[in-house]
Amino acid sequence: MAKEKAKIAVLVSGGGTNLQAILDAERSGVLNSGRVTLVISNKADAYALTRAENAGVKTAVVLKKDYPDAADFETELQRLLTENGIDLIILAGFLRILSADFTAKWPKRILNVHPSLIPSFCGEGFYGLRVHEAALERGVKLTGATVHFVNEIPDGGEIILQKGVAVEPGDTPEILQKRVMEQAEWLLLPAAAELVSKTIVNGGKEA
Repeated sequence: MAKEKAKIAVLVSGGGTNLQAILDAERSGVLNSGRVTLVISNKADAYALTRAENAGVKTAVVLKKDYPDAADFETELQRLLTENGIDLIILAGFLRILSADFTAKWPKRILNVHPSLIPSFCGEGFYGLRVHEAALERGVKLTGATVHFVNEIPDGGEIILQKGVAVEPGDTPEILQKRVMEQAEWLLLPAAAELVSKTIVNGGKEA
């Protein structure tokens, strides 16, 4: 029997603008096949937790100081995800690399958004403003964002969606970051969440 809606957990570390885009998409109907039912942060003061609470979504915090061993940290993550019946994980500014052991438990069930057109400016060490600094240093005229499945290689999983964003004269990393978020990340991530959620509710068959 097909599931009614896929249960989504969003993993966060900061302000949660991508989480907000997903929650807004759920309200507007862009995300219709999935529902955010859990938000997990590795930072107790992440504003993303407030966004989740404001939307009536259950939250949890898993701190490095409580689980200094990476395997124990991931065991606690797995426990929370399993206990809450999660079908799909979305990394929305989650500043921890997940191990091969963890990602192997969730094949094609973990999504990440990266602020470049992969394979450009991606991989270990490329996150946040560093990505946009690298794009500007290289002098590219087009950048963008990519939503991909997560595997054991940082930014190495199968690409789901990409969208290009123009680099404008006078751009700073901060200005470019904001444009990429507004024109690509906040559109792509909910769209990809819907695509994968629809596959899940259809019993694994692509819609």
